[in-house]
Amino acid sequence: MRVTLASLPAEPGRENEDFAAAAPEAAVLLDGAGVAGAETGCIHGVAWFSATLGGLLLSTITAHPTRPLAECLADSIRAVRSLHAGTCDLAYRASPTSTVVAVRANAGALEYLVLGDSSLLLAEGDGSTTVVTDRRLDDVGKRLRGPVDALPTGSPEHAAALAEYRDTLTALRNRPGGFWIAGPEPHVAQHALTGATPLDSLASVTLLSDGATRLVDRFQLATWQETLNVLASSGPRELLRRVREAEAGDPEGRRWPRGKSQDDATALHWVLP
Repeated sequence: MRVTLASLPAEPGRENEDFAAAAPEAAVLLDGAGVAGAETGCIHGVAWFSATLGGLLLSTITAHPTRPLAECLADSIRAVRSLHAGTCDLAYRASPTSTVVAVRANAGALEYLVLGDSSLLLAEGDGSTTVVTDRRLDDVGKRLRGPVDALPTGSPEHAAALAEYRDTLTALRNRPGGFWIAGPEPHVAQHALTGATPLDSLASVTLLSDGATRLVDRFQLATWQETLNVLASSGPRELLRRVREAEAGDPEGRRWPRGKSQDDATALHWVLP
């Protein structure tokens, strides 16, 4: 198992709320989220939540190889809840949440789980690619973010519109007709996208936070195949460098409207033998 990993915070010196890790035959990636600038009701914070949940999930899926990934995620959410239920307000509307991508090689298949808007990129041995992304958050966002995208990123007007947008989005979190993301309630795990694919058909498996997929799905400066070529030739660090280069060329979001000029970005690339 050969894994390469790179992760950058949105700004130098700022806490990175992404988390990624690998164990033999398994890997996880989480992108922590809160309501920017708002209290979370948690004394630990978003980065603690994503790292703690990610570490527990990786441990659980490797310790229980036959247990379905969704059940492992529910168990891990339950365990994290018990760690801070006595100190934090888990019912608070802005309590920490996280996307989840998890993969595990087991019995000749790669099992996967995707919850939230992070992505799983599967490269087939025949050169084709499959992308698994939970688009429910994007679908909800497209209906709501028009006023945000019309304003320059970083301006006071943009900040106010973004706060209103996020407040509305939070009300649709983990509800039918809205979107699903890992938070304090274990039952959200049953809403994750899950599946399996033959292991011997795969050349590589890549886990990406939405900050790392911007070249493809927001900026449209690369295809998924071109992303794989960069990962294969130069590794995740080069992919993230190209993302930052594109962001720096459009700091106000006039070419590519977005909530954050730069975002935490993480890529974990697993090359199969």
